[in-house]
Amino acid sequence: MGLLARDFGPAYAEQDRAARLFLYRGDMAREWKSYGPNAERFAKAFTDGINAYVKEVQAAERPLPPEFKIARTEPDYWSAEDVVRIRSHGLSGNVEDEVQRAGVICAAGLEADAYRSKLEPAWTPQVPAGLDPCSVPSDVLKDYSLGTRGVTFRAPEKSAVGGEAEPALAFNSQDVNAIGSNNWVISGTRTVTGRPILANDPHRAYSAPSLRYIVHLNAPGLSAIGAGEPSLPGISIGHNGTIAFGLTIFSIDQEDLYGYELNMPGDRYRYKGRFEPFRTVTETIAVKGGKTRRVTLRFTRHGPVLKLDPKAGRAWALRTVWLEPGTAAYFGSSDYMTAQNWDQFLAAMDRWGTPSENQVYADTKGNIGWVAAGITPRRTEYDGLLPVMGDGRYEWQGFLKRSDLPNVFNPAQGWFATANQMNLPADYPINQRRVGFEWADPSRHARISEVLSADRDVTLAESMALQNDTTSPIQRRFVALVRGLRLDAGSSPAQKAALQLVQGWDARVERESRAATVAEIWLGRHLPKVATAALYGKDADVIGKPSTRALLDALERPDRRFGPDPAARRDQILRESLEKTVADIISLLGPEPAEWRYGRLHHANFVHALAPLAHPRDRPQFAVGPLSVEGASSSPRAASFNEDFRLASGASFRMVLDVGNWDASQAINTPGQSGDPWSPHYRDLAPLWAHGRYFPLLYSRPAVAAATAKRLVLRPAALGKAAR
Repeated sequence: MGLLARDFGPAYAEQDRAARLFLYRGDMAREWKSYGPNAERFAKAFTDGINAYVKEVQAAERPLPPEFKIARTEPDYWSAEDVVRIRSHGLSGNVEDEVQRAGVICAAGLEADAYRSKLEPAWTPQVPAGLDPCSVPSDVLKDYSLGTRGVTFRAPEKSAVGGEAEPALAFNSQDVNAIGSNNWVISGTRTVTGRPILANDPHRAYSAPSLRYIVHLNAPGLSAIGAGEPSLPGISIGHNGTIAFGLTIFSIDQEDLYGYELNMPGDRYRYKGRFEPFRTVTETIAVKGGKTRRVTLRFTRHGPVLKLDPKAGRAWALRTVWLEPGTAAYFGSSDYMTAQNWDQFLAAMDRWGTPSENQVYADTKGNIGWVAAGITPRRTEYDGLLPVMGDGRYEWQGFLKRSDLPNVFNPAQGWFATANQMNLPADYPINQRRVGFEWADPSRHARISEVLSADRDVTLAESMALQNDTTSPIQRRFVALVRGLRLDAGSSPAQKAALQLVQGWDARVERESRAATVAEIWLGRHLPKVATAALYGKDADVIGKPSTRALLDALERPDRRFGPDPAARRDQILRESLEKTVADIISLLGPEPAEWRYGRLHHANFVHALAPLAHPRDRPQFAVGPLSVEGASSSPRAASFNEDFRLASGASFRMVLDVGNWDASQAINTPGQSGDPWSPHYRDLAPLWAHGRYFPLLYSRPAVAAATAKRLVLRPAALGKAAR
């Protein structure tokens, strides 16, 4: 909500200002109506419950939760509107790619951008008339980053006058390109039981507490179980006793960066031949330990102004679906979690806003389905891959209907799977419906399809095993590429051993694998740098890390970019990057190849964001790990890692549903269900998760009663005047 500085001090004021640019400021009646008939009632009940607890804390009837003690703050009351006005966590795209593409085209041209990012369906971007790609400022997304990235804390530093200063602000370094998910649905005609199976494991940044929270909601007319997010009512992944549902990101392009010509002194922007004023909103930012700040937020007809540059005579603003009614992330699940059949589910999908999703479906009658859903701008004059001028030539022509997006009901093959890959049908009219061109690498989907296509009698256990499958099809390509590589006579024994490991590898990124260590560091860290520098020289830095598929395409079929003897230069690049890889591994794990096991390097360590503010004796209580974990970003068991090999993202929640025999369903969450670091349930699921294990997702009342360990009774009471 842009209220951090009030509790944490001046270091957060700029982030507060940026966050307020992206709050929903439209008509609330339209907003609530967009989510279906129960939206406002659900949100009000949800915040009433939160406020009842806050009231008891403030009355000292309950203890202040430990997070607030550590942060030296107090919980505030919520309003129902707070739940939906926050948009900035919605995983919409693609403004960051637009800016990066403009920079690459400016420096190195369209060919270099095709190496950086592989577009699907096949498409060549066109520079929009009026846009000079070199005019897009490198810092144009500063406010976008401030307002949308998660917050972390550093321990307070000593102030100049003695005592402790306020905690410092830092940003998560999570690579949004590593975010993804898997889901699939299998018809009863393909399972041992004759009942459908629905599986889902959403991949997001790892955190403590976990992003997802498992809950079973029972009320008159409702019995839904599964995972949602703690800041939202309801569940988005699970079942209600009749239908089951699960989601992954479907990459609709839901953002555009607009550039404008300014008048002087820069208080108006040109639109359709006339200069019109910015809409301004003046707000107050309370600052703990500092002066209250008044800030002016500027908006064009398209959206919030990200950069105003009178010297260059330009302004830049973001158009995003966030500003449309009905686009609070995941809140639309409050609509479909009560659906009872495919038609009702589709009706809810008609209203779904963000994130854009692949929704899979199964029901107790044996039906299965898939539907792509999300608010989709209709672009007719441009493709959305680069910034455009905001002078009226490049407008959204409304939005596509949900029926303009693909869906499948009871597919003939008996199953359907998604993993963020490009899954528009081959005959989809992409030129008329420019949904989007930037999708995840299809490696995870390729492996899932391979397994599901081969097995006609699938069990629940096999779907759990598939969620934890470590086979990487992209690494298979890499193994084939280097299988014929020959090293120079002067190569070290360690380099020869490393190459032999990869050449004989089965592409399974397992805990005990030494080849996995070599291949992941070689293909993921050193080969992209060496190859890009060799192919693009001084422009390598602006290109950054290329698409792995585009990189392998180039290396498998070396062309003129490699010089007069492309194959020889290609092999030289492979040898040079292998040398750097081996030096890196030796520095990390020592010179003996027998010690290069992947699990020694690849680890999960869950640390609470507030741990740096805790007393040093308490900080270990906030950490869970390190845990040795297998898998890679390109395997169904997705496990993307940072520079220090700590896992950054993957599946913290996994679910496999036996549709109709609900008590047989299985799930896992990590590191635990509780957010209290002193609770035994803060960390108890992490060892199970690390080894690919699950617990029963019990649903029937007798099964739940038999497994109950503790009961908490909450009695409704009036909230009083203190709660708004």
